[in-house]
Amino acid sequence: MSDDEDVTFTHLDQPLTGETGVTKRDLVDYLDALADRIVPVLADRPLSVVRVRPGQEPFMQKNVPKHAPDWIRTVTIPARSSQREVRYALGNDRRTLLWFANQRAVEFHVPLSPVGSGQSHLVLDLDPPPEGPFAVVAAAAHLVRRVLDEVGLDSVVKTSGAKGLHVFVPLEPTFSIEDVAAATRAVAARAERLDPALTTTAFIRDDRGGRVFLDSTRAGSATVVAAYSPRIRPGLPVSFPLRWDEIDAVTPGDFTIRTAPERLGDADPWRELMPAPQALDADLVAEGHTIPVARVQAMHEGKRRKRAAADPNPPA
Repeated sequence: MSDDEDVTFTHLDQPLTGETGVTKRDLVDYLDALADRIVPVLADRPLSVVRVRPGQEPFMQKNVPKHAPDWIRTVTIPARSSQREVRYALGNDRRTLLWFANQRAVEFHVPLSPVGSGQSHLVLDLDPPPEGPFAVVAAAAHLVRRVLDEVGLDSVVKTSGAKGLHVFVPLEPTFSIEDVAAATRAVAARAERLDPALTTTAFIRDDRGGRVFLDSTRAGSATVVAAYSPRIRPGLPVSFPLRWDEIDAVTPGDFTIRTAPERLGDADPWRELMPAPQALDADLVAEGHTIPVARVQAMHEGKRRKRAAADPNPPA
């Protein structure tokens, strides 16, 4: 850990949680070692962090605490779900990252749109079924890549740091959020059609039937865990960038705050593997606009099922 005159570190030898088996010092050292690669991923994006405090369950923090130093850059954004404003931090420099580490912030989540710009990436979040092996997620990711290749879109992939994978497509910042969301739905639908026994776009968990969920809802103000961010799991795995030819030979647990720095060395695969921004395929966008938004569709279906359960004898 490097000394930093702007950040005072405390209680470094305390365990982060009873399950991770690592200390706060381990977290600080990891974020310090990878700051030059993590900060560019966070820069100019409103930051949400998941913190762990002794004796408490992990919690997500969006508002910057009042005691935060005044050198942390912030942006104030109206909350979608209430008539209030949220003052987010911007993780634009190393000392901000280390200050959050001292606050026991383990996970770093960012939206897909930087402040003042359009959505920078199309993202598919691939989640395995409960107890499903990582191999099925890798197989589903190859289907997603096949769809993207067919429409001329280059992509990169990283572990989520939990059990799944994230597929990213960098975009030219000229497309509306609605068009990006539509294209994301179309990619998921096309991948599902390639192998409906393996994958599903069903938002309702009970409808997934042991298949890999192709989550197409990462658009607009939705957030995604940043590349290289640790996750609150045993051993503190990290969201790790991979080459496409690596995903069949690894598991998310291979990459932790202790193993990732040695594996990376001085490399930055998230930057090195990332293609140049691309234009969306018009047919893909058009198809996506015919597909219902998953969350909205699930909400209406949930209400319909609730009504049906309350009235076992509906009119014919």
